[in-house]
Amino acid sequence: TFANFGLVALDVAAITIGDDVQIGPNVQLLTPTHPVEPGPRREKWESAEPITIGDNVWLGGGAIICPGVTIGENTVVGAGAVVTKDLPANVVAVGNPARVIRSLR
Repeated sequence: TFANFGLVALDVAAITIGDDVQIGPNVQLLTPTHPVEPGPRREKWESAEPITIGDNVWLGGGAIICPGVTIGENTVVGAGAVVTKDLPANVVAVGNPARVIRSLR
Protein backbone atom coordinates (compact mmCIF):
# COMPACT_ATOMS: atom_id res chain seq x y z
CA THR A 1 0.00 0.00 0.00
CA PHE A 2 1.24 3.48 -0.91
CA ALA A 3 -0.07 6.86 0.25
CA ASN A 4 1.06 9.94 -1.65
CA PHE A 5 1.56 13.38 -0.06
CA GLY A 6 -1.30 15.33 1.48
CA LEU A 7 -3.38 12.38 2.69
CA VAL A 8 -6.02 13.44 5.22
CA ALA A 9 -7.30 10.54 7.34
CA LEU A 10 -9.81 11.74 9.94
CA ASP A 11 -10.13 8.49 11.85
CA VAL A 12 -12.79 9.17 14.48
CA ALA A 13 -13.96 5.68 13.45
CA ALA A 14 -11.84 2.88 11.98
CA ILE A 15 -10.28 3.24 8.54
CA THR A 16 -9.35 -0.15 7.10
CA ILE A 17 -7.06 -0.15 4.07
CA GLY A 18 -6.37 -3.38 2.20
CA ASP A 19 -3.19 -4.64 0.55
CA ASP A 20 -1.68 -3.07 -2.58
CA VAL A 21 -3.80 0.10 -2.35
CA GLN A 22 -2.59 3.22 -4.18
CA ILE A 23 -3.67 6.51 -2.60
CA GLY A 24 -3.09 9.58 -4.77
CA PRO A 25 -2.09 13.03 -3.52
CA ASN A 26 -4.51 15.05 -1.41
CA VAL A 27 -6.99 12.22 -0.87
CA GLN A 28 -9.38 12.68 2.08
CA LEU A 29 -10.72 9.77 4.14
CA LEU A 30 -13.41 11.32 6.35
CA THR A 31 -15.12 9.22 9.04
CA PRO A 32 -16.77 12.02 11.10
CA THR A 33 -20.26 13.24 10.28
CA HIS A 34 -22.66 15.81 11.72
CA PRO A 35 -26.46 16.00 11.85
CA VAL A 36 -28.26 17.97 9.16
CA GLU A 37 -30.91 19.29 11.57
CA PRO A 38 -30.00 22.75 12.95
CA GLY A 39 -30.60 22.06 16.66
CA PRO A 40 -28.26 19.08 17.10
CA ARG A 41 -25.72 20.68 14.76
CA ARG A 42 -25.73 23.85 16.88
CA GLU A 43 -25.10 21.68 19.94
CA LYS A 44 -22.00 20.29 18.16
CA TRP A 45 -23.23 16.69 17.94
CA GLU A 46 -20.86 14.49 16.00
CA SER A 47 -20.73 10.83 15.10
CA ALA A 48 -18.51 8.72 12.87
CA GLU A 49 -18.79 5.77 10.53
CA PRO A 50 -15.92 3.49 9.46
CA ILE A 51 -14.37 3.44 5.99
CA THR A 52 -13.20 0.19 4.37
CA ILE A 53 -10.99 0.11 1.28
CA GLY A 54 -10.48 -3.29 -0.35
CA ASP A 55 -7.30 -4.79 -1.79
CA ASN A 56 -5.74 -3.35 -4.96
CA VAL A 57 -7.88 -0.18 -4.96
CA TRP A 58 -6.57 2.99 -6.61
CA LEU A 59 -7.82 6.30 -5.20
CA GLY A 60 -7.04 9.09 -7.67
CA GLY A 61 -5.67 12.44 -6.53
CA GLY A 62 -8.07 14.62 -4.59
CA ALA A 63 -10.69 11.92 -4.13
CA ILE A 64 -12.90 12.29 -1.05
CA ILE A 65 -14.22 9.18 0.69
CA CYS A 66 -17.19 9.97 2.95
CA PRO A 67 -18.23 8.33 6.25
CA GLY A 68 -19.46 4.76 6.15
CA VAL A 69 -18.21 3.96 2.64
CA THR A 70 -16.85 0.56 1.59
CA ILE A 71 -14.89 0.29 -1.67
CA GLY A 72 -14.61 -3.19 -3.16
CA GLU A 73 -11.34 -4.77 -4.29
CA ASN A 74 -9.70 -3.76 -7.59
CA THR A 75 -11.86 -0.63 -7.90
CA VAL A 76 -10.48 2.61 -9.35
CA VAL A 77 -11.79 5.94 -8.04
CA GLY A 78 -11.08 8.81 -10.42
CA ALA A 79 -9.30 12.02 -9.47
CA GLY A 80 -11.54 14.44 -7.60
CA ALA A 81 -14.38 11.95 -7.14
CA VAL A 82 -16.59 12.30 -4.06
CA VAL A 83 -17.58 8.82 -2.88
CA THR A 84 -20.78 9.07 -0.81
CA LYS A 85 -21.99 5.46 -1.17
CA ASP A 86 -20.42 2.00 -1.32
CA LEU A 87 -18.70 0.97 -4.54
CA PRO A 88 -18.63 -2.66 -5.66
CA ALA A 89 -15.49 -4.57 -6.58
CA ASN A 90 -13.95 -4.31 -10.05
CA VAL A 91 -15.36 -1.00 -11.28
CA VAL A 92 -14.21 2.49 -12.25
CA ALA A 93 -16.09 5.33 -10.54
CA VAL A 94 -15.79 9.07 -11.21
CA GLY A 95 -17.55 12.35 -10.46
CA ASN A 96 -19.39 14.17 -7.71
CA PRO A 97 -21.13 12.20 -6.45
CA ALA A 98 -19.08 9.25 -7.68
CA ARG A 99 -20.84 6.98 -10.16
CA VAL A 100 -19.73 3.76 -11.79
CA ILE A 101 -18.80 4.26 -15.44
CA ARG A 102 -17.42 0.83 -16.30
CA SER A 103 -16.61 -2.63 -15.04
CA LEU A 104 -13.13 -4.11 -14.90
CA ARG A 105 -12.21 -7.66 -15.87
